[in-house]
Amino acid sequence: MKLNKAVRLQELPPYLFVELDKKKAEALAKGVDVIDLGIGDPDLPTPDFIVKRMVEAVQTPEYHRYPSSQGMLSFRQAAAAWCERRFGLDLDPETEVIAVIGSKEAIAHFPLAFVDKDDIVLVPTPGYPVYHIGTLFSGGKSYFLPLLEENGFLPDLEAIPDDVLERARILWLNYPNNPTAAVATSDFFEKVVDFAKKNSIIVCHDAAYSEMTYDDYRAPSFLETPGAKDIGLEFHSLSKTYNMTGWRIGFTIGNPALVGLLKQVKSNIDSGQFEAVQEAAIAALESDQSYVEEMRRIYTGRRDVLVNGLRGLGINAPLPSATFYIWTPVPKGYTSAEFSNLLLERAGIVCTPGNGFGAPGEGYVRMALTVPKERLEEAIQRLKSVL
Repeated sequence: MKLNKAVRLQELPPYLFVELDKKKAEALAKGVDVIDLGIGDPDLPTPDFIVKRMVEAVQTPEYHRYPSSQGMLSFRQAAAAWCERRFGLDLDPETEVIAVIGSKEAIAHFPLAFVDKDDIVLVPTPGYPVYHIGTLFSGGKSYFLPLLEENGFLPDLEAIPDDVLERARILWLNYPNNPTAAVATSDFFEKVVDFAKKNSIIVCHDAAYSEMTYDDYRAPSFLETPGAKDIGLEFHSLSKTYNMTGWRIGFTIGNPALVGLLKQVKSNIDSGQFEAVQEAAIAALESDQSYVEEMRRIYTGRRDVLVNGLRGLGINAPLPSATFYIWTPVPKGYTSAEFSNLLLERAGIVCTPGNGFGAPGEGYVRMALTVPKERLEEAIQRLKSVL
């Protein structure tokens, strides 16, 4: 059989984490004791009370039928109530909240509602690969916005050419940011709202790491910004907050017309999230959030071990205020790929080369705090022997 791969697949870059998995598997096959700081997949278990709710819900016969494309009303009400407690947002669960099969699904699907051939999507780089991939699948073109350290890893909106702005339909943002761990201020979000209204651009804010914060920092919602709901959506995920990456559950909130069009896309492509999973997610959202505080405490300890250890080796690693990533410059004389290969081949440590997230990521690697402190301490000792 002759396979003629679609052009959209031919245009795709190799998916970064598939390549990482391949290299990790090769090392494991050689008997290497791998310390995996690559993919951002929490090692902490899903809380027992969430699992218990799932066990109970899966035995409910009506949950075994097709779910609603927009999600159970009870789930959307729980999500709206959580957003009100956390951010002070006033959301209508009927029209301004939709359940999604993990925020990745919604991020990939949303451009299908607005982007036609040769339309432009403004995509931050380095950034989550799905912003660009969703653009390609919709037939659009990505215009990449460099996130540079000298700008606090915020995009320079004023540098976008007028001819690009005329064709731009969507602006993607992500704060707290993956991979750089940067955070955004309320002043920046106000500038974004003015920019979007002036240029008739939809703002999509990926808030997957809003609850993974340290010290006294608490991340704002983009939708707290006056006027943001007029032009924007925000994508939330339970994956990192409640260690539910494999459960595939999240929600999108914001402008009711935009939510409605995402619902229209989803109703034609997927059949919604399993309602027993939504029940478990309700338990997470309605809990007292003490589990989230404990998660922050654990990751704070891990962050401090890794950052202090890297600094002790002469690597100028920043101390992030959010996410469970360390976005650190590589030692002088190495490229991102060379340094990450060195760590894997000589120290058995997997990390992600920064240029895998986009060209401006060259000169950095991303390390995820997804192993216990003891393994991070061991990683530092291995690094010491290599460097």
